Amino acid sequence: MELFPPIPLAEWRDTKETLHRFAQIVGKIRLATGIRRNHWWNVPLYLTGRGTTTRPMGRADSNPIFAIDFDFVAHQLVMSAMNGRQVSFPLAGQSVASFYRAVMDSLAVLGVRVRLAVPRPFDLPDSARPYAEDTEHSAYDPVQANRYWQVLGQVASVLEEFAAGYSGKVSPVHHFWHTFDLAHSRFSERHVEQPRDVDPVTREAYSREVISFGFWFGDDTFPEPAFYSYTAPEPAHLTEEPLRPAAARWLDRSGSHLAVLPYDEVRGGPDPRSAVLAFYESAYRAGARRAGWEIERMACPGGVTDPHQWAHRPGDTSG
Repeated sequence: MELFPPIPLAEWRDTKETLHRFAQIVGKIRLATGIRRNHWWNVPLYLTGRGTTTRPMGRADSNPIFAIDFDFVAHQLVMSAMNGRQVSFPLAGQSVASFYRAVMDSLAVLGVRVRLAVPRPFDLPDSARPYAEDTEHSAYDPVQANRYWQVLGQVASVLEEFAAGYSGKVSPVHHFWHTFDLAHSRFSERHVEQPRDVDPVTREAYSREVISFGFWFGDDTFPEPAFYSYTAPEPAHLTEEPLRPAAARWLDRSGSHLAVLPYDEVRGGPDPRSAVLAFYESAYRAGARRAGWEIERMACPGGVTDPHQWAHRPGDTSG
C-alpha cells in the first residue's frame, strides 16, 4: 500500500461532503449517549482496521452498551450491542436523509433510545436543514471512501509515534466529526481564563494551554489536504520561529496562525514519514518555546519516561 496516497479534494469533494454528514450523525449519537470527558474527548471517532468507530457507549439508563462502526472495506455501517445483536446496512446509495432514518431505525431494533439535541449539521453551509430532509448529499464513491480511511490510518500512525515523545497530559489520536480532521494535543496544564462571552464548547476545549497537531482533507478556505499545528492561546512572536521541512509555513487564519505543511509537498518525497514528524516537532518546539514550556523535562524519548532505559535500544527492557 502506497504511503500517503493522493487524495486531492476536487476528486472526492462530493463523497467527502456526504461522509462528513454521515459522521456527524454518528458523532452526535456518541455525544448523546456517552460519558462526558475533559476537552470533549468523549465525542470523536477512532480508527479501526476497517474504518472508524465510536467505541462502546451507552449509560446505565436501560440502554444497552453499543457501538457504531463505519466499515470502509465492505462499505457498511455496523451497529453492535453488547448482548450480541447486530444491525448493518450499506453506505453506498444513501442520501443523508435515508442514512439518518436507517441509523435511527437500526438503533430501535437494538433497543437503543436516543434523541439528538440538534439533528442538523454543525458548522456546515446547510446547518439550518435537518438531516432528515437532506436528499442533496448522496454521493458515495467506495474507492474514495476507502482511500479516506487509508490516509487517516497512515496519518494516525505518524501521530501516535509523535505522541510518544511527550510525558505530560495528551489527548488520544482521534477523528473529530464536526471538523472532519484527525488531531492530537499536548497540554501544559496552565489554566486559561476564557472571556465570559465564549461559547461552552470552546471554553471546555481550550480551558488549558494546548498545542495541537493534526491533518485535514481541505475545504473551501484551504482547498488541499495538509498537516497542521497551532498553539492556544497563541504566544507573542510565534511566527518568528522556524518550521521544518522547507515546505512548511505559517498561515494567518482569522487573526491567529497555523503551522501548515501541504500533504502533496511531502507525499512524493524520499522519506514522507520523517518529514511529517519533523514538521510536528518543529511546530511543537515553536509553540513550547514561546509559551515557556519545560521542553526537556517533559521529553519522553521513544515513549520511555525511565532515564535508566534511555541508554538501551528501543524495545530493550532487559536491563
